[in-house]
Amino acid sequence: MKLTKEQKLEIEDQQSQKNQTKRVTAPELEKILYEAIPILDHGFIRVVDYMGNDSSIVQAARVSYGKGTKKVSTDAGLIKYLMRHWHSTPFEMCEIKYHVKLPIFIARQWIRHRTANVNEYSARYSILDKEFYLPAPEHLAAQSKSNRQGRGNILEGEKAKEVLNILKNDAEQTYNNYQTMLNERYDGSIIDDKEDGLARELARMNLTLNTYTQWYWKTDLLNLMNFLRLRADHHAQYEIRAYADVMLDTVKKWVPITYEAFMDYRVGGTEVSSKGKTVIKKMIKGEKVSLDKSELSKREWNELMAAFDIKDKLE
Repeated sequence: MKLTKEQKLEIEDQQSQKNQTKRVTAPELEKILYEAIPILDHGFIRVVDYMGNDSSIVQAARVSYGKGTKKVSTDAGLIKYLMRHWHSTPFEMCEIKYHVKLPIFIARQWIRHRTANVNEYSARYSILDKEFYLPAPEHLAAQSKSNRQGRGNILEGEKAKEVLNILKNDAEQTYNNYQTMLNERYDGSIIDDKEDGLARELARMNLTLNTYTQWYWKTDLLNLMNFLRLRADHHAQYEIRAYADVMLDTVKKWVPITYEAFMDYRVGGTEVSSKGKTVIKKMIKGEKVSLDKSELSKREWNELMAAFDIKDKLE
């Protein structure tokens, strides 16, 4: 990830600010505020603003004055109770705003979470940077044969080189054509001062989906956790998971008590259907249970066995 001189100066200026406030703050999050945390080859995430901390959740749950209780242990117990019983609205009292630089194809996947306020870099107004996402060799994989939206075996040797060359050459060619149509380079210089360029809103349609875009993404803690529960999961696409993992760390710095409860009950926990619950109960009692008598589908059975690390998976 490379930051321009202007971007570095902006971050330095933001981090040098010293503002007094009567509002609650998160000391660990303050330490990385505005910092550009690198992701993938050219991407990053910055926390640019936030509101509230763990005590704000406790305060909202009790609808009390001040900073909730003064005992961290008591606050932790309440937050765990809220998480355990899906009492979600107190978590909406905390908000956070990120500045994210990401490939367009990940942005289109990300935007499906329609629970945030988003303002994206405008390619109608400005020229997109000449930066494209190219996967590292270990992340080049064939299509999974068992999962229509997943990856299979890692590509190796000449095939991997061929794919990377195609991705790189296509991105560079389409970007060069983009500049030609604009009659303007990404640094703002004009190619031919005697010619008019195509409107930016039209020229952008030629760019590949691995071109980088940027946006500000603001959401509340509840919807952030819903996003992270899906996108930090090992089943999620690697590229969006890379962003989710960094965001998880910012949550840990922001609301550590909530983070612990979230990792315990949401990320590390599992949901079981009533039929699945019956199967587990019988297994605990030492009864032998088979798929044909469980009323579960083959997929449900395998997922249940995997959730409890039971080696009775059916192929």
